[in-house]
Amino acid sequence: MTMTTENNEQYLWNAIRRHDPKSGPMIAKDGEGAWFVASDGKAYLDGVSGLWCLNVGHGNEEIVQAAAKQMRELSYFPLTNSHEPAMELSKKISELLGGGYRTFFSNSGSEANETAFKIVRQYHIQTGNPGKYKVISRYRGYHGSTLGALSATAQANRRIKYDPGVPGFLHVYPPYSYRSIFGDEDKEASDLKAAQLVEEMINWEGEDSVAAFIMEPFISGGGVIIPSFKYMQRIQEICEKYNVLLICDEVVSGFGRTGKMFGYQHSEGVQPDIVTMAKGITSGYLPLGATSVKAEIANVFREGGEDTHFRHVSTFGGHPAACAVALKNIDIIERENLVERVDELGYSILGRLQDCISHENIGEVRRIGFLAGLEMVKDKETREPLSDEAIGRVISYCKSQGLIIGRNGDTVPGQNNVLIVAPPFITSEEDLHFIVDTLVAGLNEI
Repeated sequence: MTMTTENNEQYLWNAIRRHDPKSGPMIAKDGEGAWFVASDGKAYLDGVSGLWCLNVGHGNEEIVQAAAKQMRELSYFPLTNSHEPAMELSKKISELLGGGYRTFFSNSGSEANETAFKIVRQYHIQTGNPGKYKVISRYRGYHGSTLGALSATAQANRRIKYDPGVPGFLHVYPPYSYRSIFGDEDKEASDLKAAQLVEEMINWEGEDSVAAFIMEPFISGGGVIIPSFKYMQRIQEICEKYNVLLICDEVVSGFGRTGKMFGYQHSEGVQPDIVTMAKGITSGYLPLGATSVKAEIANVFREGGEDTHFRHVSTFGGHPAACAVALKNIDIIERENLVERVDELGYSILGRLQDCISHENIGEVRRIGFLAGLEMVKDKETREPLSDEAIGRVISYCKSQGLIIGRNGDTVPGQNNVLIVAPPFITSEEDLHFIVDTLVAGLNEI
């Protein structure tokens, strides 16, 4: 039976999609590498890796076989007990993080962050700080769509009609030097002042009430905002000073996207208390989320008592097949030196996007590894965001040429003006040039 757009409209509820009776969603049929083929037979290069996750591309037979083998051996087993793939994967994650971490598995980035928030609150209660429950996050940051994770998400458009959220979540100004409120020409100085606002908020709220600070190393869906590396170092200093746990949300940047295995590793000396991850952990082949916690924090939950253990469960979290897929995915990333490839080609080829800064409608180009954002403006002097209609013309042109790119949609009112490029790690050099050339040509459609 051939499924059509009409079938989609009748039975399926699409994610983050406005209903348009004149234009249905794209229906993918098959894929290979960085490309997929739609139901109309046209091929497209996926310039955003699905939802930032298809890192090793479609059709990797090693991953398919790893999943099949595991399903034959052990189809399912809950982590109220244990199984070998989960133990192997948690050990591997700890090694990648530098050692000394214990991992709780879930199914997604949202769940990974929800898990972190519960761990943080219980940890502080059990270490004699019951008043510490507040979590600080940054405006424009995204941390998930479940209610707790959405409360940490400081993107107004994502929260419309869903507020009020969970109490105890606070939002602070991000390290966004292009639209700095400080007036500094120097990016690092502006970012460090943004970090100082975190300390001010802790003092204003009372250090005895603040439990954690959560941050993406590089704000991704909120507009590819890339702070100076000293920003995170300063954030860690502040967190340590006030006994505030540092949660690093690596859901997008983890597993190589930025040219390091994890985004926080760009900042020397930084070691988060908790690291959350999903997406690239399996390259999207199966759902899996993970919350990795320093062992000294996790050990607090092993103390005796009726309710000192972590009373949290995920039926499918750490599914044997998903863990087997993640292990094979990481093996491929390491064996094929894909992180190094992302770092090198992100600079030498995707770095060509920097030349777009000369275009009259581009205010800033932000890029690290295979993650790039072009902030579109109507006027370079006033930095007024470019209209949705004009940005739509660029995206539509790229699509007509067989390239899918993204934008920071449904984030900040009036500032959904950043074009986003984040291709799979295995994208060929020829295809990377195609991405840049097509996007540059698309700018002429404005």
